Amino acid sequence: MASLFWDLLLLRHGIAEERSPNRAEAGRELTAAGRSRTRAVLERAAQLDLRADRLFSSPLARAWQTAEIARSVGLAPAIELAQALEPGGDPLPLLPAWFAQGGEPTPCRLLLVGHEPDLGLLAARLLGAPPGAIALRKAGLALLRLPVAEVGGSLAGTARLEWLMRPRLWLPRP
Repeated sequence: MASLFWDLLLLRHGIAEERSPNRAEAGRELTAAGRSRTRAVLERAAQLDLRADRLFSSPLARAWQTAEIARSVGLAPAIELAQALEPGGDPLPLLPAWFAQGGEPTPCRLLLVGHEPDLGLLAARLLGAPPGAIALRKAGLALLRLPVAEVGGSLAGTARLEWLMRPRLWLPRP
């Protein structure tokens, strides 16, 4: 019998407005350059057929806007907001249920849109690597492959890194 796998795409939000004491952190939006670069990267991902069954995003503006671009280029049918993807959150315990989609665990691809260092820390935990071993650039993507597990089972240390791409590598050269 063939092994079943889950694919996990991790996407860091695009380039956002600078931090300012006059602006709420949660409200920081993508810049025009951030939207453009993110769209170019995600259009390329769509060309490579990296579509996801489900897309979860941090509710912070810059992440939600990145997720909206991903949805608009056809990488996922809808966006589901997840507080576990906010800065400091921990989506690891939720992954088996997200993959199972409320039923039995089956092969599936998730796309998570969030922040650093959290996405890198999640990737490192899934890979069994030390904290800080993985970092995503703004609009960077990583693909991890995990064996299908029972809902409630631990995924820590079970993943394999398929690729980790810097946005610059996805964009056409001038």
